[in-house]
Amino acid sequence: MLKSIGVLTSGGDSPGMNAAVRSVVRTAIYSGVDVWGIYNGWRGLLDEDLKKLERKDVGDIIQRGGTMLGTARCKRFQTVEGRKLAYEHMQKYGIQGLVVIGGDGSLRGASELSAESGVPIVGLPGTIDNDVWGTDYTIGCDTAANTIIDAINKLRDTASAHRRVVVLEVMGHHSGWLAITSGIAGGAEYILVPEEEYDMDIICDDMKYAYKQGKRYILVVVAEGVASGIEIGKIIEEKTGIDTRVSVLGHIQRGGSPTVQDRVKASQLGEKAALALISGMSDVVFGFQADRVVCINLHDAVNNKKQLDPEYLRLSKELF
Repeated sequence: MLKSIGVLTSGGDSPGMNAAVRSVVRTAIYSGVDVWGIYNGWRGLLDEDLKKLERKDVGDIIQRGGTMLGTARCKRFQTVEGRKLAYEHMQKYGIQGLVVIGGDGSLRGASELSAESGVPIVGLPGTIDNDVWGTDYTIGCDTAANTIIDAINKLRDTASAHRRVVVLEVMGHHSGWLAITSGIAGGAEYILVPEEEYDMDIICDDMKYAYKQGKRYILVVVAEGVASGIEIGKIIEEKTGIDTRVSVLGHIQRGGSPTVQDRVKASQLGEKAALALISGMSDVVFGFQADRVVCINLHDAVNNKKQLDPEYLRLSKELF
């Protein structure tokens, strides 16, 4: 049984990370285990930017977006020498294992550190893209999707008033989950995702026909990994002659108070991660499948690519 653990958040921030941190800290303290909060991700471990946390340190954070521990990209940690230094600092402070909350890149770094040093590590999937293999859910994805839906609802009003095409660019370099789920929920006519090819000539011809039949407006949701929303908007206006506007949500999708789902599920995952690490488990990620917490092999999670649900793709076309 471990007596001292660390927790860090790494990579892009996502709503619900604070709920997960809070759960890890309070579960560990309840179990009689010391918890070190490591600030600014892996960089904090290399720079010895850490603090032993008490219950009060994680009070009043569950409702806040972002992460109270901070996060950062760290190129030094991507080297063998950097990971060796990280391990040395863990030994210096008596930290016997880590809970790492982050996306694919963060979990990949955790896997490498564990393989090279033998330090026990348990991961939690924290990314708005919902692209970690083996889990249906990642911390922050629900809040981000709801932020997009709020934007879609507002854009519909002005699009209808002016009979415009509105192109909404959302996050997702390699995964179209945010685009497809928010597009379906928002009733978008077209949803462009990296996982599927599209033909702008066909799309534009369809748009012109729809307008001739009396269509008042069209909403297009584009994942940033497909193309620039601005470029898509230019193509549509040039090929159709229909007044077109583009909205790029950007980092507003990362922020905001987490939804009930992100608070509760992140809390569940945080408890499971803390208890598993304390008991000696390592090289696992906790996620959800069919709304139940599951344990996933860390190596499998970072070495497999999560596929976009084909049912979502089919549904998006049927409901057009």
